[in-house]
Amino acid sequence: MTKVDFNIPSIVGNEFKYIADAYNNSHISGDGIYTKKCQSLIEESLSVPKALLTTSCTHALELAALLINIKPGDEVIIPSFTFVSTVNAFAIFGAKPVFIDIRQDTLNLDENLLENLITEKTRAIVPVHYAGIGCEMEKIMTIAQKYSLNVIEDNAHGFFGKYKNQFLGTFGSLATQSFHETKNISCGEGGAILINDQDLIDRAEILREKGTNRSRFFRGLVDKYTWVDIGSSYLPSDILAAVLFAQLEMKDKIQTKRKKLWDNYYDNLSEWATQAGIKLPHIPAHCEQAYHMFYLILPSLQYRQSLMDYLKDHGVYSVFHYQPLHLSEMGKNFNGKKGDCPVTEDISDRLLRLPLYYSLTKDKQQIVIDALKSFTF
Repeated sequence: MTKVDFNIPSIVGNEFKYIADAYNNSHISGDGIYTKKCQSLIEESLSVPKALLTTSCTHALELAALLINIKPGDEVIIPSFTFVSTVNAFAIFGAKPVFIDIRQDTLNLDENLLENLITEKTRAIVPVHYAGIGCEMEKIMTIAQKYSLNVIEDNAHGFFGKYKNQFLGTFGSLATQSFHETKNISCGEGGAILINDQDLIDRAEILREKGTNRSRFFRGLVDKYTWVDIGSSYLPSDILAAVLFAQLEMKDKIQTKRKKLWDNYYDNLSEWATQAGIKLPHIPAHCEQAYHMFYLILPSLQYRQSLMDYLKDHGVYSVFHYQPLHLSEMGKNFNGKKGDCPVTEDISDRLLRLPLYYSLTKDKQQIVIDALKSFTF
């Protein structure tokens, strides 16, 4: 029986060549040649003022929290349907997450619920572009401006996705990216912070460099560097940056392949899904998705478990996704309770992700499709 993994990291270009080159340059710590190459390519591709690589998207989110001076008692509005890093990055500095429910269609933060959650303690809104499909940023930004709130986009899924012809990650003052091995473009573990507010660039460099003005020193702006602010070590090795740069160079090829795979799922499963009462991803006309994942919304939790077991028996590995954070052990410490986010609670029980990765072959994808169509509940 042929095995179809849920995810396989892929070599797509000059990864090994660039790793060797990083060693030959005798600089494999942070902010080497390949770190700078990655940052420049991201800035040029997205037209953002500044991109800084980090060791993870988690660290990029923590850096964002530091940049807006999150303090104990502050409130941050965050979807319950997200990865724990989105919340941890603010809770670690004493902020209270205020969980917001998601829309039925895109599974993104429900912007229509925002204003009722804003208090005098609210400091930020954190939209998560689920599956690389853009949140309704126009309304979110309007509300944020009305109440003078920061917007930090968690764009872990949405690299090169667009909302109304504008790249995701370029709306808020800050945004974060993930280059984890499950993402479209990957270096195993890694991330980036996108800085759209130019007033935050200098401090971002300081915080990222352990609270020192080392970056200014290397640019010849000061004659020595010293400790000037709080901070931590958020710099990835230039070896990881070498891997990432090789992938970034191939971004168009990667995205084209993923689009082909995504479209093939959609075209082959649409009729079957309708007949079986299963929902496929919804992409609004004004959004250009990032082709990060393909998922099914099944009729019930029992249906999902039966289908997962059936697929596994046929060599296909599928996974469910986020559990409601407001109902987690930590979420309950922030007064989360059942019924707070009903759509999240419902969807999290019924969502199933299918294999989708660069090296997935047409034959293996057909095994997934055939297995799905042969299942009966």
